[in-house]
This record gives sequence, C-alpha cells and structure tokens, in this order.
Amino acid sequence: MERRLYSVLGNSQKLDGGAMFGNAPRAMWENWAPPDELNRIDLFTRALLVREPSRNILFETGIGAFFEPKLKERFGVVEDEHVLLASLDAIGLSHEDIDVVVLSHLHFDHAGGLLAAYEEGQPHRLLFPKATYVVGQEAFARAKKPHARDRASFIDDLPELLEASGRLEIVEGTTSATLGDGYSFVLSSGHTPGMLLGKVEGSDGPVVFCGDLIPGVPWVRRAITMGYDRYPELLIDEKTALLEDMLSRGGRLFFTHDTHHAMAGLKRDERDRIVPTALVEELEGVAA
Repeated sequence: MERRLYSVLGNSQKLDGGAMFGNAPRAMWENWAPPDELNRIDLFTRALLVREPSRNILFETGIGAFFEPKLKERFGVVEDEHVLLASLDAIGLSHEDIDVVVLSHLHFDHAGGLLAAYEEGQPHRLLFPKATYVVGQEAFARAKKPHARDRASFIDDLPELLEASGRLEIVEGTTSATLGDGYSFVLSSGHTPGMLLGKVEGSDGPVVFCGDLIPGVPWVRRAITMGYDRYPELLIDEKTALLEDMLSRGGRLFFTHDTHHAMAGLKRDERDRIVPTALVEELEGVAA
C-alpha cells in the first residue's frame, strides 16, 4: 500500500533549557539550543501525517491552543491560534478529514491539539469528529491517575472526553486493530509509563515517531535525558535499543520537538557512536 508522509507543525513552545537537557551542563547544551534571557529554548510540536489512498492517520496533535491565557504564558505557548489546524489546511485537509489520531502519551504538549481553541467560559471540546483515538493502556491509566510529580503535564478532563467519544482504542501490546498491517509500536517507559512510539513500515525501512524518547537531534546522544523523564537510566537503555534496531534496519527517526529537522537517518561515526545523518527539514509527501 502506498503511504505518503508529511510533517505538520503545531503550536510552538518555550521551555527551560536546563529542564530539557537535565543531565547536561549549560556550557554544552546552549550550543545545541541557544536560550533566551529567561533560559528558555525554542521547541516545536510537530505531528506526522500518513496519507493512504483511503484514510489519513495523524501521529499526535501538539499543544494546540486550549490553555487559558494565564496558563498559556506559564507554559510558554507562543501562538494564540491553533497552528495544527492551519498547517493541515495548508495541505488541503481539516481535522474532520483525519481518520485516526495516534497518541504516544497524553502530556499536554502531545495531546492538547485534540481540543478546540480556548473560549472564555466554554468547556473543553474534542476536535477530529470521525477519528479513532489510539493510545496505550498504561499511558491512558497514567493520565487518569497521574503522580504528583507529573500531574501538571496532563489535561484533567481529557481521558473522560476520549472515553465519551466512543471512538477510543486502548492498545495493550505493540499493534493496533485500528491501524492494521504496516504499523506497530515500540513501548517506552523511561519518560512516562507506557509511551507508544509509532512505527511505520516502508520500502526503505521503518520510520519511528520518537515522541519524548528522542525529542530532537540533540537527544540522539545516548546519555542526554530530560529533567522531565521519570526514569532516566531506563530511558537511556530504551534509547540505545531503539537506535541499534533502527540502524540495523535502515530506519529513520521522526522528531516532534526539534526546531530544525523533522527526520533523520542513522550511521556510526569514527568513534563507533550512532549519530544522525541525512537530516530532513520537513516532509512533504515523502514515500514511506
């Protein structure tokens, strides 16, 4: 089956650089992501759109514009409008044309774009009215009952809205009945329990949506983790396994938070490290 890949920008964000590069000193990470006067670095929230002949599949939705103004400023959301909707429109689609939305986990910067833009006095409302929402069992349970350490990362009423839609598939393993053949998941719990990294098979090797396991090119470095990661040592082990597997299969990594590159291949350098290569800024109908 022919599959075409598109990178679709959502709302961008500014977050503390020290938090994003938790175990790396500023003298190192500021060369990868120059901070502003508040020590914040720029981050994208980029979705992966897979267009098949008879359906459109969207991996994640970014932050969106659901935050009330006070929280929007607190969490560094840059734009007022729902950028993902404008980006879909630019390639001839609306949220109503999406058949499947795959969510690696339910942190607000990955799932907030499911919601309509903020309107004072109005409750949250789901977009994508005909889509099946696909999320992992453990990630969904975490969103329903978060730990005190990561409670602020979740949207309180989102799990209830997803359940009430009647279009929710909770994945218990590494495959999805909704997605079918040609798609699978890598399970990762270093960042948050039960994160699903979607893998799209293709003639040139698989493409994996790296989520927050590898949010961008700087984090391909095996030992670099975020302050937001629940289990950093586990994350490093998971990252190592993914990189080794993708290198052996000629796979490519898709980055959600990188401000310069949507995708990269992998190679070994002269020091036997796995490093990114063949960097691609954006995808505009690339064959899977």
